[in-house]
Amino acid sequence: MRGTALIFALSGSLALAACGDSEVAQAPAKTATSGPVLVVRQAEVPNWTAVSAEVATVDQAQVMARIPGILTALSVKEGDYVKRGQAIGRVVDSQLGYQSGAYGAQAAAAQAQAAQAQAELSRTRYLYENGVYAKARLEQAQAAASAAQAQVRAAREQQKAVGAVAGQGALIAPASGRVLAADVPAGSAVAPGMVIATITSGPVVLRLDLPESLAAKVHPGSAVRVTTDDGTERAGTIARVYPSVAAGQVRADADVPGLDAALIGRRVAAQIDGGSRKGLIVPAGYVVTRFGVDYVTVQPKQGVAAAVPVQTAPAGEAGKVEILSGVSAGDRLVKPAAGANAGASGGTARK
Repeated sequence: MRGTALIFALSGSLALAACGDSEVAQAPAKTATSGPVLVVRQAEVPNWTAVSAEVATVDQAQVMARIPGILTALSVKEGDYVKRGQAIGRVVDSQLGYQSGAYGAQAAAAQAQAAQAQAELSRTRYLYENGVYAKARLEQAQAAASAAQAQVRAAREQQKAVGAVAGQGALIAPASGRVLAADVPAGSAVAPGMVIATITSGPVVLRLDLPESLAAKVHPGSAVRVTTDDGTERAGTIARVYPSVAAGQVRADADVPGLDAALIGRRVAAQIDGGSRKGLIVPAGYVVTRFGVDYVTVQPKQGVAAAVPVQTAPAGEAGKVEILSGVSAGDRLVKPAAGANAGASGGTARK
């Protein structure tokens, strides 16, 4: 019996020791409470919403074929910069050459007939002046000469019209900008209205596709935050909201200074201010992290200050965080000592 009692006593001691070690490991490190006291108040917090964003330009100009034919030359490729009015290619219709030659031959024939009619008019006038022909014969010769000249002018105008149509085969850049697409190879058959190249036009903007639910909350001047691939965060504002809804989304353009325009069409992470809500914003210095958990020191009106675990999120202001849970408006927070976080790191390493 004595041995059995001794075994139970040793077992109880070991259990208490184990419980004591567990409590020591789980208990948060002590936090100094001699710092300034902050009373938590509710404040207006921007309601940031993640949206789809794309680097774009205000407009995009398209270079289209105006006549049917063969694309004989295209002097630009994706990424090239062009100026307004610059010739970037040519479409040739071989039939226009034959038509021009035919009208040229008609003009030559009409010119010969006009020369013959003019000579006949000269002879008739001479004979009329000498009393051989009547005036009616002179008027008939004059009409024939005028008709021949009109045929010459008509044939030449038709030839000019064919030349003007052939001139429309030149592909001209409608605006200054960078070539986004030029994927029709030279030698391809094209039709009128076919897009040969696409060129950026206007300044670079951030094009946003917003949920329909944000249409009434977003307006020109609303704040926008953009995070680039290297982690840099840039701020901008909404410049224009398009007055239409497509597939449940509203399109808007934002001006973001310093936005990289090297890759038009690149997707970036963006957030937009969709209004405001009530939140608890405190300076980040009042929050310490121990063992991966955020704590604040709450000072009650009566009693001893205690470390309370809280859930935090980044706030829109630098050096501040938003407390999502753990404290309420009106609670008194004590700023911990400067070495509180360092002690927590040591406790983690010891664990």
